Amino acid sequence: MSATIRDAKLEDLPPIDAIYRPEVLHGVATFDTEPRSEAETRAWFERIRSRELPVRVAIDREERVIGYSCLAPWSPKPAYSITAESSVYVHTDHRSAGIGRALVTDLIEWARERSLQLLVAQIETSGGAASRRLHTSLGFEPVGVLHGVGQKFGRLLDVEILELRLSHP
Repeated sequence: MSATIRDAKLEDLPPIDAIYRPEVLHGVATFDTEPRSEAETRAWFERIRSRELPVRVAIDREERVIGYSCLAPWSPKPAYSITAESSVYVHTDHRSAGIGRALVTDLIEWARERSLQLLVAQIETSGGAASRRLHTSLGFEPVGVLHGVGQKFGRLLDVEILELRLSHP
């Protein structure tokens, strides 16, 4: 992999949006159905950072953002603060090059350093095979499927829940 991973900055938001927008419009990696405005993207970024969770970017040699990842709260309820949901998106031109693996590995290390207990990944079952392979290869285990939990492109979608225990009780 020829990328560096670092914390995202405000100036990274346009390329982050450029990576995310195709999944909103044409994919099922996200259940968002409308692209975010610039203000909505900034609010998303600030909401995650206000919870002291990371938004990370992979940048190439030319300092271009080629992928990003983040941890988001699993639930707003305080007792869930030890659990976070991981998300990773890689620019279509850089998939299958180890960028996603590096970004998820980075999130796992970040979470362990801060004593989080559990990471959760939600993966749409009909289009998420690569994401599922990536997450299971890094130790995430399937714990269940939510059937018909979302609707996009005129069809009902299932989501598989995977978890990674960062420490064992």
